[in-house]
Amino acid sequence: MPLDDTLKEADRQLTVCNACRYCEGYCAVFPAMERRRTFATEDLIYMANLCFECRACYNACQFAPPHEFGINIPQALSAVRVETYAEYTGPRLLSKLYRGNGKLVAATVAIVVALVFGSVLMIQGSEVLFEADTAEGAFFRVVPYMAMTVPALVLSAVWMAAFAVGGVRFWRNTGGTLSELMDVKSFLRASKDAFGLKYLEGAGEGCTYPTSHFSQARRWFHHALVWGVLLDLASTTLAAVYHNFLGRESPYPYFSLPVVLGTAGGVLIIVGIAGLFELKRRSDKAPSYAEMLNQDLIFLWLLLITSASGLILLALRETSIMGTLLTLHLGIVAALYLTLPYGKFAHVIYRYAALIRYQIENRREEQQRSGA
Repeated sequence: MPLDDTLKEADRQLTVCNACRYCEGYCAVFPAMERRRTFATEDLIYMANLCFECRACYNACQFAPPHEFGINIPQALSAVRVETYAEYTGPRLLSKLYRGNGKLVAATVAIVVALVFGSVLMIQGSEVLFEADTAEGAFFRVVPYMAMTVPALVLSAVWMAAFAVGGVRFWRNTGGTLSELMDVKSFLRASKDAFGLKYLEGAGEGCTYPTSHFSQARRWFHHALVWGVLLDLASTTLAAVYHNFLGRESPYPYFSLPVVLGTAGGVLIIVGIAGLFELKRRSDKAPSYAEMLNQDLIFLWLLLITSASGLILLALRETSIMGTLLTLHLGIVAALYLTLPYGKFAHVIYRYAALIRYQIENRREEQQRSGA
C-alpha cells in the first residue's frame, strides 16, 4: 500500500481514537496522540514508530472489526512503519527490493556463502576446509585475519551509514531539530524505555499477545533476543582486544570470556527466536499487517541460522569440518550484515528516534507545567 494511503487510513483511525480516548493509559502512542487535535504526516510517522504493537488497544476497542468503523490501530500503524522503512533507509532502491522479499534474502545468503567458499578455495586451497586444526590461530589458517576483518568492517560501515542516513531523514521529517539532539535527559529516558521494553509490559501485566489475555511472554523472549545480540557483540569486541592488544589468536579456550559470552549470547538468541516464533504461530492475525509479519519472520530466520551456525562451529571446531563450518558461518554473517538495513532490524533506529521525540515532548510539557 502506498505511503499516502497508509497515512490517510492511520489519520482516520487515530482521529476516532482521539475522540474516544478509552485507551489513553496503554502506551506512549496515546499521550502523543492526545497532544494533537489533527495529525500532520510527520505526526503519523512519528506515532507509528512509537507503537510496539502490544495490541492492548485492539482488544479493548469497541470500534474494532467487525464494527463499521473498523478501528485496528496495531495494523494501521504497522502499515505506516513498513512504508517508513522503505522510504527512509537508503539506498531506497535496495530498501524496496529487499522489502519483505524472503526469496531475495535467501538468494543473497546463498550467493555470499558461495563467494566466501570460492575465495577460500582459490586462495587457501581445499585442504583447509577438511582438516582438523586445534592450535592457536587455526581459524586464520582457513581465512586470514585481514580477509576476515576488512570485509566485516566495510559491511559494518555500510549498514551503519544506511541507518545514519535513515535516522537523519526520519528525524528531519518528523519535525526534529539539531538542538533537540543535545537533550541528554531525553536520550537517557528513551534509552531506559527502549532497553527495558517498557511498552511491552503494559501496566505490569504485559501485552495482549499472542491472545487477548495479558502476558509477559513476548517481552521476555524479546529481552532474550536483545541481550543475546548484545552479548555476542561484547564477545566479538573482546576477541578483537585479545587479538590486537594481548596477542592471543582464536580459537580461544571454551571457558575464556569471549567464548563464554558468545555462547551465552547465541543460546539466548535461539531461545528468544524460538519463543517469538511460537508466539507468532499462536497469535491472532487480525491485528497484524501481513507485510510486517513477513519482515519479522525473515529477520528472525536469518538471525537464527547465524546463531546456530556459530554454535555448531563452536561444538565441532576440533573436528575435520571446522574449516567448512567456519567458512559457512562467515558467509552467513556477511549476508546478515549486507541485508541488515533493509529488513525488520530498521525498527531499532526509527523506534528509538520516536522514543527520544516522545521524551522531548514529555520534558517540554513538564517544563510548561512547572513554569505555570
